[in-house]
Amino acid sequence: MSNPTKGETTEPESLEEVMEQVEELGESKDKVSLGDALDMFGDRSFAPMFILLPLIELSPLGGIPGVPTLLAIIVALLALQMLFGKEQVWLPDFVENRQFSGEKLAKATHKLDRMAAWVDKHIGDRMDWLLESVGPRLAAVVILLLCLSVPPLEFLPFASAIPMLAIALVGLALLVRDGLLLSVALVLGGGAVGFAVLNLLSGSGSG
Repeated sequence: MSNPTKGETTEPESLEEVMEQVEELGESKDKVSLGDALDMFGDRSFAPMFILLPLIELSPLGGIPGVPTLLAIIVALLALQMLFGKEQVWLPDFVENRQFSGEKLAKATHKLDRMAAWVDKHIGDRMDWLLESVGPRLAAVVILLLCLSVPPLEFLPFASAIPMLAIALVGLALLVRDGLLLSVALVLGGGAVGFAVLNLLSGSGSG
């Protein structure tokens, strides 16, 4: 398959499509940048980026010190744009040019193929009125809080995956316009933030 180029965007409409496009992108290049993903998804695709960035954290790449926090900062930048009603995704050049292993990304997404197909069969078009009102902005606020919880949780093994997974669920709900899933994701996100706060309090109390 030819590499995605600017002007040739295919915005996905399901989780399976996101996984397929990311896998193809990873297989097509040794190093994949976030700019490559924006070229592929289109510059209006907040939701796919909210899925892709946590996916990178949940892959072996997330085990590299500092990567979860870096990804959380990028997600927070996107969430701020969505909160203020921006219609197009914007990232600074030095962020767009940040590269990750294409092979590792492709392998991580390939493992999720069956899960993605199952998810797509069970979600979509529920309480979509929520996506027309305050839902997206509320989602942006929760995502920002989740991003703030990532840096302290990075010091605990696998703990930063909890808020990142919640962010991925929010992104999925926005992608397929499933208001019910968005509600569940926001509740789980609140729980993840609470977990981070309790961890901080217990850490400071024992210090």
